[in-house]
Amino acid sequence: MTDLPNTMTAVEIAEFGPPEGLTPAERPMPQPQHGEVLIKVAAAGVNRPDVAQRQGGYPPPPGASDIPGLEIAGTVVAVGPGVHEVKLGDQVCALVAGGGYAEYCTAPEALCLPVPDGLSLIEAAALPETYFTVWTNVFQRGRLIGGESVLIHGGSSGIGTTAIQLANVFGARVFATAGSSDKCRICEELGAERGINYREEDFVEVVRDLTGGDGVDLILDMVGAPYVQRNLEALVVEGRLVQIAFLSGPKLKEFNMLPVMLKRLTVTGSTLRPRTVEQKAVIAAELREKVWPLLASGAVKPVMDQTFPLAEAAKAHARMEASTHIGKIMLKVAD
Repeated sequence: MTDLPNTMTAVEIAEFGPPEGLTPAERPMPQPQHGEVLIKVAAAGVNRPDVAQRQGGYPPPPGASDIPGLEIAGTVVAVGPGVHEVKLGDQVCALVAGGGYAEYCTAPEALCLPVPDGLSLIEAAALPETYFTVWTNVFQRGRLIGGESVLIHGGSSGIGTTAIQLANVFGARVFATAGSSDKCRICEELGAERGINYREEDFVEVVRDLTGGDGVDLILDMVGAPYVQRNLEALVVEGRLVQIAFLSGPKLKEFNMLPVMLKRLTVTGSTLRPRTVEQKAVIAAELREKVWPLLASGAVKPVMDQTFPLAEAAKAHARMEASTHIGKIMLKVAD
């Protein structure tokens, strides 16, 4: 690492609260530990957990960088001891527990994946957080298989656009909610059989009508409290509800368990960031085998919204909080 600088530019959370709390700063160069590589970051993804961390509600797990940013892509410029597969000069994208909003970032070798053929580094940086999240929740925990039906809330988000495409390519019937007719149209273009405008329609009634009164096999939800009871109503017997976020709050004043019992429903959920590297590596291996070929062939692709320079991370967060975006908001760090 003798040719690398001792310091780097990063965006840190100078003050919890509004986006303006994100401030460029000079930080020491991170050092790759055992099993880690150092990546010269070309781009980093912006995600809802970054916003929650900036607001003071989602602290990094023990040992993780306090710099926000959970997914990156770039070039490997140094390797730590115990690294066997990833080499200097490799272009990779990686899932990280923090540190992505910076010129350099360390990542576990096990969570580095090659940049798929045909994708730019900015597009590759849009993959890890969303694809890891969708794969583990929809296909591992949710057990979605071809021929089943799935309702994806927040269909125009980074998670939503990814889930629609993957569920569709693996043979499921896909329905998605979104907040405008334009967003619903995008969901349908990506593979949803029906985009449901939640501002104008009742998604429970719509999915029941489209499924002959049965409902759907799986629901992926990031809204939370106001949707929980309605989600249970929209599920078939033996249906599964997977909760991955609570944009409208986690607590219910009342909760009727009767549908869970009568329909033998499964209610589950997960978080990704606090999981061990070993647990995340299992997801990475499945993605490499089952999803990366689909990205290389163009069968699925990241949906890109807007890219901001690293120094304008505050503007990127403001766009995310406005919820006008479709797909991924990105930070460009270097050419």
